[in-house]
Amino acid sequence: MQILSHFSSKATPSLLLPSLTSALTFRRRPPNFHFYPSSSFKFSSLACHLTSGRNSQPSPMDSPPPSPPEKPSVDSVTHDLRNQSLAADAPRARLKLEDLNWENSFVRELPGDPRTDTFPREVLHACFTVDDPQLVAWSESVAELLELDPQEFERPDFPLLFSGASPLVGSSPYAQCYGGHQFGMWAGQLGDGRAITLGEVLNSKSERWELQLKGAGKTPYSRFADGLAVLRSSIREFLCSEAMHSLGIPTTRALCLVTTGKLVTRDMFYDGNPKEEPGAIVCRVAPSFLRFGSYQIHASREKEDLAIVRTLADYAIRHHFPHIENMSRSESLSFNTGNEEHEVVDLTSNKYAAWVVEIAERTASLVAKWQGVGFTHGVLNTDNMSILGLTIDYGPFGFLDAFDPSYTPNTTDLPQRRYCFANQPDIGLWNIMQLTKTLSSAELINEKEANYAMERYGTKFMDDYQAIMTKKIGLPKYVKQLISKLLNNMAIDKVDYTNFFRLLSNFKADPSIPDEELLNPLKAVLLDIGQERKEAWISWVRIYIEELSASGIPDEERKASMNAVNPKYVLRNYLCQSAIDAAEQGDFGEVQRVLKVMERPFDEQPGMEKYARLPPAWAYRPGVCMLSCSS
Repeated sequence: MQILSHFSSKATPSLLLPSLTSALTFRRRPPNFHFYPSSSFKFSSLACHLTSGRNSQPSPMDSPPPSPPEKPSVDSVTHDLRNQSLAADAPRARLKLEDLNWENSFVRELPGDPRTDTFPREVLHACFTVDDPQLVAWSESVAELLELDPQEFERPDFPLLFSGASPLVGSSPYAQCYGGHQFGMWAGQLGDGRAITLGEVLNSKSERWELQLKGAGKTPYSRFADGLAVLRSSIREFLCSEAMHSLGIPTTRALCLVTTGKLVTRDMFYDGNPKEEPGAIVCRVAPSFLRFGSYQIHASREKEDLAIVRTLADYAIRHHFPHIENMSRSESLSFNTGNEEHEVVDLTSNKYAAWVVEIAERTASLVAKWQGVGFTHGVLNTDNMSILGLTIDYGPFGFLDAFDPSYTPNTTDLPQRRYCFANQPDIGLWNIMQLTKTLSSAELINEKEANYAMERYGTKFMDDYQAIMTKKIGLPKYVKQLISKLLNNMAIDKVDYTNFFRLLSNFKADPSIPDEELLNPLKAVLLDIGQERKEAWISWVRIYIEELSASGIPDEERKASMNAVNPKYVLRNYLCQSAIDAAEQGDFGEVQRVLKVMERPFDEQPGMEKYARLPPAWAYRPGVCMLSCSS
């Protein structure tokens, strides 16, 4: 089934991608996809040049002649030698970096510049200017993962440590090398152009967490960019990372957000009008930031680099898929491929085949969750696909407001809309196909195993998506025609996706409700519809209520279960923008309030209803409802 088959019959033909059902009936060769191609910290050092040896530096010309030295006594020389010997023998205390006694008399005792930006200007009445990183917000739940004391966020040097201005003791910073397909075209080496991984932390449960600073400066992969990030995009990534986690969607996390005190130049709309924006850094956290492109880049270079594909696969399996490493043939994980020849794939005979199948299934499950909650990633390049099945790299993302299957939040994705909401399931499959090609070229899997991984993607996506949509409408079993008609009606009338499903739980399983009252629970979302459309909705609700009655589930029980899967609050783009506007004026309170609301998306949260409202008129201006990749 293709996801668009659920949606409006008015869907643009150009959006129709190959059906996911093709993934369920793979033969020997992957299908031809007809997508739309679009045309380490830098450390500096200071050298001290000293003169040494016999020729010492001459005295200044105006220095007075030295006085003749006094003749030392034998006793005084002996005393001095004894003291020197005792001093040499005395043990000296050794300090850890954390124990250094910082004095900072220069900045403490002398007048400083009241401004902290780095804009070129004449600085008056000051002996120095400092960068002033500030902590904007932090996540309690991520701190708990790392077993980090909340009081650490109150340390005066915390912003310095997490802006990259001061090194973290024990960290081993690096930037990862990877490549990727961008908008369907191979882009070669990409890599962490502005993300620097500090290292990995093991907590008491032996859980591995990588800490990564996004926007910390240039790396060898920065190309012609500055390696920095702006406050605008950093707030979006920080908030969405935590909002997605609270929605139950696998994602990278965000420990904290700090401003850098520096201005960064960005051309937000790529229209030749760059401007200065506040700089910021997000500390991202994940078990691993390995991507599909982490393997693609080495396979693309062939020859000896092909061995790196195997090495990197072994590393990932050892640290992140240990159950595959420990898998034995006695588990008998053998499956028919589903084709006419009934070929068998034995996953216990090749750990790499079992590994790529699990990646495919994790990816399918992730995309199904996106579709269920109405999330559009916006930039599903292969370098933005996690091997762990995590949502990664929050750029021009967007949650659906008015339901539109062709919605893309990314201005760069126009007009082809390759990464629009409806296309995400098929794009996920296309990306899995690129990963299987990479592993095949390194001779880690064969063609049959590659095809089976893609087949499993299709099956897993359909199973999970159908289960999610069934729960969203409160029924015990999947009713395809009912859900297809519902999504078609929503697309025609541009119904708000989040609010509609939340209100749907208010229906009673009572077939006796008269037509004039039938749509009352949906009044807030069925806006400005004519009589013809009203009749179409009444017809659908009648069938829906019949299904509710047949299920036998009590109304209150069904309402509670539906509200547990249909959020009241999602991170709409206009909520991000409100927080951004305030933060750019120095008020970080709205960032923290939005974070708190998004931590409990399924709760009513009395007093917070404004965060569930439909977007205001200003939210449709450029840079709010749709964004570029400029960040």
